[in-house]
Amino acid sequence: MTTESDAENSGRALRLFGTRGSSKAYALRDFLQRSDIPFQWNELASDAQAAEQAQVANLRDSRLPVCVFPDGTRMECPTIRQVTEKLGCFRNPSRAEYDLAIYGAGPAGLSAAVYGASEGLKTVVIERSAIGGQAGTTSRIENYLGFPEGISGADLAQRAREQAGRFGAEILVLREGVRGEFRTGKGIGYLADGTKIVAHATVCATGVAYRRLNLPNEDRLRGAGIYYGAGASEAALCGSDHVFLVGGGNSAGQAAMHFASFGGRVSMIIRGDGLKETLSQYLVDRILASPQIEVLTHKEVTALEGDQTLEGITLTDNRTGQRQRVEARWLFLCLGGVPETEWAAELGIVRDEAGYLVTGPDLLTDGRYPPKWPLDRQPYYLETSMPGLFAAGDVRHNSVKRCASAVGEGAMAVAFVHRFLANQ
Repeated sequence: MTTESDAENSGRALRLFGTRGSSKAYALRDFLQRSDIPFQWNELASDAQAAEQAQVANLRDSRLPVCVFPDGTRMECPTIRQVTEKLGCFRNPSRAEYDLAIYGAGPAGLSAAVYGASEGLKTVVIERSAIGGQAGTTSRIENYLGFPEGISGADLAQRAREQAGRFGAEILVLREGVRGEFRTGKGIGYLADGTKIVAHATVCATGVAYRRLNLPNEDRLRGAGIYYGAGASEAALCGSDHVFLVGGGNSAGQAAMHFASFGGRVSMIIRGDGLKETLSQYLVDRILASPQIEVLTHKEVTALEGDQTLEGITLTDNRTGQRQRVEARWLFLCLGGVPETEWAAELGIVRDEAGYLVTGPDLLTDGRYPPKWPLDRQPYYLETSMPGLFAAGDVRHNSVKRCASAVGEGAMAVAFVHRFLANQ
């Protein structure tokens, strides 16, 4: 993303006009940033600016945000899909049938796409949002092999996307699977827009959905002061403002360091005693050494205030019950996630109590595999209770929640896909 001041001569970037606190503008900014699409953000602060720059009546005009494309085309209050269609990023499947369908384009799904396509499998990837998954929102990954200076999640995802594309994998963005039909040797995935994906083997790499606070006003203020994930697309807009960050994992730690680099104060809100139990040591050391970052232990956000945008939050001490109201304009939630695998339950596919897909040896109960397992062989290591359906990355039961392990599981899943296909 570029700002108005440093992109005056940028003639090839999409221009986006909107107001701070607009959830629609945030959704567009976040998608463009994560998709590595150059754009210029023009923040409108007065009715005069709205009229002059965006050609709308005022800051409350329902036509905002406005997109102006490099060819001069103007779209008022567009959807993400409308923007991607105009940019040529929205595509339909080119085949009636594939060897391998991968659901989810996070690290696990992209890894499976690279290894599947490079080994000759006709491969398609279906992603409901932007490439990269939750990892794509991370400002910097520093413990990934081969990048001693670190790399942003979005950059890593775009490199993987390009790599998969060079090998011939098709990647369909803004497509969401809603249900499936599976039988040994063929799976049919039905997407929300009516598209049907037929494949001989399937890898589920859908990761997890962001965990929510489940507080009143949360939905209304999403994108208007409340953000899910590490906020890579919003950090530059926060500037020197006070940022509140809920969560104590590595993504939260990296986000805290990233926000602090812009000169603002950062408050990390965690429920436990400290960061050492949930954060890599190198991040703990950096956070504790930063004068701009404070760690608020044994605290939980219990109320959200604001009409149009977030104005304040209530922090409650989980030991004493003491409540404190603080002014807040920026609240980022890095609370981990929950798997969205209701489709699997409808098909009778084995999940654990939290909804994660159970695979391989973990399917054993008292030395026996699930009663509906139809084959005379054991399930492969990453295979679910449905033959030919594999799981990789965060959606899988007992997976290691790290980018490198997700990449490894994506590659490993393809090895088992080859075994499965060879036996059909």
